[in-house]
Amino acid sequence: MNELTVTPISTLVEYNRGEVVALPPFRAGCPFIARLRRPSMLMLAKSGKIPNSLIKSANKLFNGKGVDDSNDNSMQDAFDVFEVLCEASFVEPTYAELKQAGIELTDEQYTAVFSYTQQGAKALEPFRREQANINPDSGSTEVSGETF
Repeated sequence: MNELTVTPISTLVEYNRGEVVALPPFRAGCPFIARLRRPSMLMLAKSGKIPNSLIKSANKLFNGKGVDDSNDNSMQDAFDVFEVLCEASFVEPTYAELKQAGIELTDEQYTAVFSYTQQGAKALEPFRREQANINPDSGSTEVSGETF
């Protein structure tokens, strides 16, 4: 029988530092590695970091229902929620450091950070898959089927 043991506070402190993850690159061959943590959405709402005006949009996003299409500002609201998540998630570099350096995340990077906040590093696996190595000069003179 496996005995459960209490997790030491030092271990919890280490967990809270976040984890080093590979985010989608800005361009091919230029990796973007950062330390992220998974913030509590409830705490972000409670502390006012997700303002009441964004709660409905945030709730739809967190429940996998996409943006609030009944709201004319749905894309702006979604972006505002993504920014709050980035501010709470990036440990190293911080999101403020990225913005201060003039670095704008790509849509794929925002999506990856959002996925990470919801499911952890496992959610980033689809972003890490690289296209199979395609040899453009395979020596073949064959042309694929007709084009229209």
